[in-house]
Amino acid sequence: MKLIGIEEHFLTAEIGEAWNAIGLDAVDPSVAFHSGPIEGRLLDLAEDRLALMDETGLDIQVLSLTTPALHDLGPESVDMARRTNDALAAAIARHPTRFQALATLPVAMPEDAAQELERCVRMLGFKGAMLCGRVGARNLDHPTLSPIFQSAEALGAPVFLHPRAPDMAIRAAYYSGFKHEVDAAFSTYGLGWHYDAGIQFLRLVLAGTFDRMPGLQVILGHWGELVLFYAERLAAMDRVSGLANPIATYLRRNLYVTASGMFLPHYLERSAAVVGTDRLLFSTDFPYQYRPGADARRFLENCGLAEPAKFAHGNWLRLTGECTAQDGG
Repeated sequence: MKLIGIEEHFLTAEIGEAWNAIGLDAVDPSVAFHSGPIEGRLLDLAEDRLALMDETGLDIQVLSLTTPALHDLGPESVDMARRTNDALAAAIARHPTRFQALATLPVAMPEDAAQELERCVRMLGFKGAMLCGRVGARNLDHPTLSPIFQSAEALGAPVFLHPRAPDMAIRAAYYSGFKHEVDAAFSTYGLGWHYDAGIQFLRLVLAGTFDRMPGLQVILGHWGELVLFYAERLAAMDRVSGLANPIATYLRRNLYVTASGMFLPHYLERSAAVVGTDRLLFSTDFPYQYRPGADARRFLENCGLAEPAKFAHGNWLRLTGECTAQDGG
């Protein structure tokens, strides 16, 4: 059974140098995570990556730039995004049966980002885009960022909302007071950035984004970034939201969720109950969650779904317009 991982990350030396040039490591603790063996795996788009894909049982990786992407870079990110996407396209051309991609966008320049997304989808064959939370002081529902989402809806291209570290003031208020390593972990992969990504999605919902763009499809990793586990409480906002539909409608109409390497059957069960089995996607969150021992393939084979092919590849192929009858979608 073909297995496609849709949240599999990379980094380029140019982007790493750009982060260092603006001192981003002092603002976003996740920058420090991209070092040592993790950095080597992020930079590699060739044989070593393919070998680890084979080892874990993954047939295709959908490549996306790791957090915090280009969100903190200004006008220079326009050309940088184009160079990054062209390099990705070249990697896919070398391994067309193993790689796909989500576009890297110069999100600080929304009109340019919308145009780059269109170029990536129409000319390079990319499947969608990845965004990493706030853009400066702007949350993703800020009106100035709407051209990106309008372009995605028009193209039928999904937008993956990836976590990033919360704002420094939030980290100081809620995720500090321990030793540095604990503060950094608590505010990022321990909890903080999962809340941040889930909140970005909910802000899009509450801002009426999906009423204005009902065809827009958004993906959340890590089984929905905590959102699905509070679906009942979120529904209580229906009486005050002023939205065209109950919040549960947007969860089942506009949201896909993926595993991000969290291979936990009870999380899968909860996600299926909230969004439906047609909106479950597979991913390993490479290289951060990579574990040896055919981990990905083993979870798929034991996931308990009646139609595991939809989870493995069919839902993704249908979402991106590639599905055929034999794909199981």
